[in-house]
Amino acid sequence: MTATLSPCYRSPSGWNALLPAHSGTPLSGDMEADLIVVGAGYTGLAAARRWAELEPDASVLVLDALSLGEGNPGRNSGFLLEVAMAEDADASAVARLMECNQLLAKTMAELSALVADSGLPCDLVRRGTYRAAVSDAARKSLAGYRRFLDAAGLPYESLDRQALAARIGTRFYSEGLYSPDCHLAQPAALIRALAASLPENVQIREQACVDDLVRERSGWRMTAGGHQLRARQVILANNAFAKTLHSGAGRVVAMFTSAGITEPLSAPDLAALGSDENWGLLPAHRLGATLRRTQDGRLLVRTFHSYEQEEDPASLPDRLREYLNRRFPEVTLPEFVSVWSGAVGYTQGGGPHWGALDEGLWVSAGCNGGGVVKGTLFGRSLAERALGRETCDIDGLFGAARWLPPDPFRRIGYQLAAGWEARAGTMDALGETEGGAA
Repeated sequence: MTATLSPCYRSPSGWNALLPAHSGTPLSGDMEADLIVVGAGYTGLAAARRWAELEPDASVLVLDALSLGEGNPGRNSGFLLEVAMAEDADASAVARLMECNQLLAKTMAELSALVADSGLPCDLVRRGTYRAAVSDAARKSLAGYRRFLDAAGLPYESLDRQALAARIGTRFYSEGLYSPDCHLAQPAALIRALAASLPENVQIREQACVDDLVRERSGWRMTAGGHQLRARQVILANNAFAKTLHSGAGRVVAMFTSAGITEPLSAPDLAALGSDENWGLLPAHRLGATLRRTQDGRLLVRTFHSYEQEEDPASLPDRLREYLNRRFPEVTLPEFVSVWSGAVGYTQGGGPHWGALDEGLWVSAGCNGGGVVKGTLFGRSLAERALGRETCDIDGLFGAARWLPPDPFRRIGYQLAAGWEARAGTMDALGETEGGAA
C-alpha cells in the first residue's frame, strides 16, 4: 500500500532545536532483522526494548522517518501523565481505571530509571499538572474529572481564579485544579535518552521513511529511501502514519496541532508569572490550549487542530502570540524561538488501535494525546503479546479503537464535530477575559 500521509514537516521541532546537534545513523543500505519496528517514538522504543530483553539473540531494527527527536516524539508538550487522562475519566469505572493508573505509575517509574541509566539530561521532574476552564463546556469537563479523582481517591487541589493567578500568573481561567500525578520533560531530549538506553541487539536507522509494506512467504518486505528491508515480524508504531502502510491500521486520524516556544522571559516578567517556576497546564476541554512554563523561563503554547495536514507555518507566530497575550496580558512576551506542528493520532472512542493486523504484523497506534507513558506501556505489552508472553489486558483496560468511515465522510464528520467542540470550548472565552476577569 503506497503512503499518502507522510511524517515530514514544514518546520523543525522547536524542542529539538534547543538541543545540541544529533548525530545518528542514517539508513544507507539493504538490511534484514528478526523484528523491524517502524517508528522510533515512545511506543516503538518500548516495543523494541522489550522484544530485545525477551529474545536476547534476536536482531531488532527500529526505523525513524526523520532524525531522532525531530518527529512526533519531539513535538509534543512534554507531559508524562501517571493517571488516566481527563477524557478517559469515568467515575462509574473506578476499579478499571485504578488498575490503569497502577500500570501507568509502574511504567513511569521504569521510564525514570531508564533516563537515569542513560546519563542524559532531559529536565524530567515530577511537577504535576494544572487543568483549567473558562467556558461552560470546559467547567463541565473539569467537574467530571474532579468526580473521577474523588471516586478513585487521587489527590488534587481545587483552585479558583485568584489561586491560579498566584500559582501560574494568569487570571484568564475561572477555575481549575492541580494534580501531582504528572512528570514534565523536554520531550526531544527524553526520546534521545530512551534511545541511548536500548539493549545492544537493537539498532536504530534514521532518515528511513517507509513507503510500502509487502507480505512475503518468509515475512515482510518494505522499502525506505530506495533500500530493501526484510523481517520475519513487523511492529507498526508510527501512530497515525501506520494506516499509510496497511489498510488494517486505518482506525486512526492524524490531527495536527501547532505550537510555539518563546525565548526566555525577563526576570521581571517571570516574577509576574506566579510562584510556580516550572509548570504545565492542560485544557479541561480537549480543544483548548496547552501551556508550559519551562524551567529555563520560556513559555510554550500548543493549540489549533487541523485534519491530516499542517497549518501554514507563516500564520502561526501571530496567532499563537494572540493566545498567549489573552492569558498573560501583563507580560511582555519575547519572540518565539520556534513554531512547529505535530500529528496526534486520534481514534473513535478513545481506545488504541492495538494488536495483530496480519501474520507477523502488529500495530500500536492512537494514543489520543497521551502518548509518552501510555504509549510506552502499549509498546511493551505489544511485544509481550507478539511473543506469546503474559501481558496486561490492553483492550479490556483501555478500550479499542472503533471503526471509522472512509473519506470524505470521515473528514466531514471530523470537521462538524471539531467545529461544534471548538465553539463549545471557546465561545465564551473572550467574554470572560474581557469582562469577567476582575
